[in-house]
Amino acid sequence: MARSSATKTAARKAARPAPRRVPRAVARPASAEAAEAAEATGARAAEHAQAAAHPHGPEAFGAAIGGFLNSLGGLQLPQARLSELQDQYVNQAAALWNGAVDQIPVGGDEAPAPAPKPIGDRRFAAEDWLKNPASAFTAQLYLLNAKTLTQMADSLQGDEKTRARVRFAVQQFVDAASPSNYLALNPEAQRKAIATQGESLTQGLQHLWSDVQQGHLSQTDESVFEVGRNVATTEGAVVFENEYLQLIEYKPLTPKVHARPMLFVPPCINKYYILDLQPENSLIRHTVSEGHRTFVVSWRNPDESMQALTWDDYIENAVIRAIDVVQEITGAKTINTLGFCVGGTLLATALGVLAARGRQPAESVTLLTTFIDFSNTGILDIFVDEASVQLREMTIGADAPNGPKLLKGSELASTFSFLRPNDLVWNYVVGNYLKGDKPPAFDLLYWNSDATNMPGPMYCWYLRNTYLDNALRQPGALTVCGEKLDLSKIKAPAFVYGSREDHIVPWKGAWESTQILGGKTRFVLGASGHIAGVINPPKANKRSHWTNEKPAVSADAWLAGATEHPGSWWSGWSKWLAEFGGAALAAPRSAGGHGHAAIEPAPGRYVQQKA
Repeated sequence: MARSSATKTAARKAARPAPRRVPRAVARPASAEAAEAAEATGARAAEHAQAAAHPHGPEAFGAAIGGFLNSLGGLQLPQARLSELQDQYVNQAAALWNGAVDQIPVGGDEAPAPAPKPIGDRRFAAEDWLKNPASAFTAQLYLLNAKTLTQMADSLQGDEKTRARVRFAVQQFVDAASPSNYLALNPEAQRKAIATQGESLTQGLQHLWSDVQQGHLSQTDESVFEVGRNVATTEGAVVFENEYLQLIEYKPLTPKVHARPMLFVPPCINKYYILDLQPENSLIRHTVSEGHRTFVVSWRNPDESMQALTWDDYIENAVIRAIDVVQEITGAKTINTLGFCVGGTLLATALGVLAARGRQPAESVTLLTTFIDFSNTGILDIFVDEASVQLREMTIGADAPNGPKLLKGSELASTFSFLRPNDLVWNYVVGNYLKGDKPPAFDLLYWNSDATNMPGPMYCWYLRNTYLDNALRQPGALTVCGEKLDLSKIKAPAFVYGSREDHIVPWKGAWESTQILGGKTRFVLGASGHIAGVINPPKANKRSHWTNEKPAVSADAWLAGATEHPGSWWSGWSKWLAEFGGAALAAPRSAGGHGHAAIEPAPGRYVQQKA
């Protein structure tokens, strides 16, 4: 358990009323409401509503498994398309073989063989692949096989979600089967082993053993970084803590600050310092330098003492409590708020609960790559159905036969890495183990490897009510902390950001938030992916972003009328946020206040805890 910060803090905690707990069944849509949702959203919602009627019943679980097997058996590849692919494969394989034969050196006075053409895949870009005809042929044959298998998966007819699962499985197999991943087939690794007299193989085995001991594949040289020394270095102090979070207040960088403070709620499935990696790419430092009195939630990395905590616990005792403490310290009636990824979902839920209680504490809301409408979850949708959710509930959920458990951070990290296996898995297998190279130091990948756990009941609630049932966007469908939730009652203006190449929160899914919140919303689309699109400081002068101030009926319509701007979206966001900052006040001389004294320097103890 986390230690108490002070006697006064413990007394205040004891004086607060206990959060209202809601039975799990109450937190799901009532049957009439589920029927309305089914009518509105079609067969998928109907299936979910029917399964939810018996959320823990073996009949529902068996029906879900049977439905998946039926849909898998219902897939078919049209014979005409199969014949077409077969003909293409034979012709291309023959051309490939003939080309490989032409590269074989011959004696006599004949003209030399033509220079080999680049293979066209960065995994085979080294000259070793081209100089060796057998290796070049192996790589090209692999790419032909991979393309044909992928085309076959794309040509399947049947249930769309099942087709997506097959495509994903085929892609995993194809990426794992690359000849570059195996020492016996990788001429580049073989050459290095010979040149170093086996030292590269020795180093590779040492790296493998080190990764086995630490429990994850190294994507960067983790020895270079230390939280608080060269990442998460913006100066500040912890001004509040409980068993869920530490609240950090950052030291002002300007003589005056806006009257309304700023609260960041980062995702609880990662450490907060993705927002404070280095001074030059820190969104936190950028916000402080713009004159905002900035507070950030640093989540505790859950251990077994927290494994029974629920979504309601996190809303009431973490996000709402953080909002209250920021208001207590600053005396501000309203505050500016920002949520990133799952942190944005938590923030929106908390503001919805407070709206139901008659409170509107947010002067503004910023949501970065956040879902509150889970209609379009991209590749993650293939992992979620009634059977998979029930399996989670039966193993780590609140009603699991052996009691609730933690969802280990290593499992989440592996899942996200295998969404991009060539970049985040096999690239490092080849470099670390086959070549014996030490991965380069990269702050973002260091953060990516610093995994966090999640309480099983909290995760299961999130999985069922958002990814499976998409009930968060439905007014009155969910009861959270004893309140019927309606996110349209959040009246604060909102800045909603999505990343165009985001594979975790597809930008069209992020755009849907503009159709749900009750205040005036502005949507901005940035280039790149889930993290790189967000962490894009103006000084780097990289990428671009799109804006469109006109109302749009769909994400596609919004993009059709959008204007592209070079550089970072941060500058436009800063200008927007300044409108809600309020009057300029003298910057505080010390952190905390009004009964909340500084506990320890930032980044605090919680962010140091390893999963």
